[in-house]
Order: sequence, then C-alpha cells, then structure tokens
Amino acid sequence: MLNILTDSCADLSQPLLNANGVQFIPLHVLVNGKDHLDTDFPITELFKSVSETGELPKTAAPSVKEFQSFFDRKDAVIYIGLSSQLSATMSNAQLAKEQMGKTDLHLIDSLNLSTGIGLLVLKAVDLQKAGKSIGDIASEIEATRLKVRTAFVIDTMDYLYKGGRCTGLQAFVGSMLQIRPIIHVREDGTLGVLDKVRGSRKKALDRLLQGFKNDLPNVDLTRVFVTHTECLEDAEYLAGELKSTAAVENVYITTAGATIASHCGPNTIGILYITQ
Repeated sequence: MLNILTDSCADLSQPLLNANGVQFIPLHVLVNGKDHLDTDFPITELFKSVSETGELPKTAAPSVKEFQSFFDRKDAVIYIGLSSQLSATMSNAQLAKEQMGKTDLHLIDSLNLSTGIGLLVLKAVDLQKAGKSIGDIASEIEATRLKVRTAFVIDTMDYLYKGGRCTGLQAFVGSMLQIRPIIHVREDGTLGVLDKVRGSRKKALDRLLQGFKNDLPNVDLTRVFVTHTECLEDAEYLAGELKSTAAVENVYITTAGATIASHCGPNTIGILYITQ
C-alpha cells in the first residue's frame, strides 16, 4: 500500500483529506511567544493578534524528529511538500529520510504553496487509483508541478511591509492609490509579482479570472481551487464565475491555514489549477 502525504500548507479541507486518504504534517506558527501548530490556530485569532500588536507571527518547518515520526510507516510513502524556495520544510524532510534510511520514501518538492500543493497531492491520489506504480506516480507529479498555476490577490500591503517584502513608502503609496498586487508562483518555486491592479477589489478579482480564461482550453478541468483568507463572499463569486466560464468538474473553496495567512494577510484570495 502507498501512503500519499503532504504538509499543512497544502490547505486541503478535512473532508477532502478524509475522502482521499491523505494525511499531513503541520508546520508551526509562533504568535506572541507561543508555539502553535498551523492547523490548531484559527486565522481569525492570528489577524486579531497582528492588529493588536503590530507584529507578524513567525512560521517554522516541522523538525527533523517530527518528520521521522511522520514517515515511520510500514508501507511506501510519497511526500509532496511546500516549495523548498519558501521554507526549510523539504530540507528537514530530506534529513529525516537520510537518517531513517527509508528507501521506499519518495520526496517531491511541489515548487508551490497552498492548494498548488493540494492539486499535486490529489493528482497523485488519482494516479494511485488508476493503478500506476510508485515510480510512475512520482515521475508524473514531478512533471506536473511545472504546470500548476497559482495566482492570488493581496488585499493589504501591511503584511508585505511588516514581513520586509516592501518598503514603508511602497506600502503607503500602494494603499493610497488602491494598488492590489497579484502574486504568482514562478516555475522555480519562488514568488513574483504578476500584476499590479489599481482600483476596486472586483477589478482585481476579475483579473484573476482573466488569467484562468487566458489559459483555456489548456486547463485541466478535473478540479480548480479558490483559496482565501476569510473572504468567503469573494470566493463564492469567483467559484460561480469559474463554473460559468468552463465545464469544471469540481470547484473547491478552501480557507488558507495560519502559515499561509501569516505571510499574506486577511482578504487574500487566489485561483489555482493545473494546465495540460
């Protein structure tokens, strides 16, 4: 039997995890000096803490020891994790594998984040159900990771500023001019600015939709994710537009966990899918 595993940054809902037999290892979020597991700390409380203290939480990868415990299984494992360019998660997983000497453990760097990881995890499950070998599944997922499209609108530049990703002047000007950055994941697993939308939030949401439309008809319509940090109304708008634009089999709305939310802030929302 094959175990398909991931980490909490895949942002898959518990029903999806249960339905597909997927387990995850949580990352850590340090808030006000207290260490919390990613999935145990509500993002509502996280945003409240930042608002009250002005300080961003710190995030950390699972330890090597935690990975060893997570990987300690009788059967073979494929682990698909958060981009190595964004976290020490994959490097700690690699150290755990080396120390365990587990030869039937396959580590795959998703080169992505959030449900960009989740898309690869669920595709691996599809391949497993289709009877593919472990080697074939790993090879196909490694090829598919370059076809994942991840783009999301940042609603406030405060978190980018507090996190050292833009200057105070840039944050001030961006706020004054209502500039909403659209961030995307590049093929090398790093983040870049895809566009800067000036004006209303709806204009930024429609820019996300246009990106999806531009990729048609080369989108894998098996599943598309709309992932957000507590802006359900906008997520439902995007999901409705996606369904009216193309015959998507499944449009899943998921909420990002505390790790992702710590870096992007409230009212962040993205569309994530795989191209063929």
